[in-house]
Amino acid sequence: MNDLRERDERMGMGTYLTPEEAKEFHKLFVMSFLVFTAIAVVAHILVWMWRPWL
Repeated sequence: MNDLRERDERMGMGTYLTPEEAKEFHKLFVMSFLVFTAIAVVAHILVWMWRPWL
């Protein structure tokens, strides 16, 4: 019975995350995306300064 109650707290079908875990994962995913984007922007600016492509 307890197993069914835990399964009901999971978000959506086919996911194994509780709402708290999903929020934590989302926060980590968004932060890593922003860091990746910032690094990519800096890299593009540095390459542009080195060899403009337009």
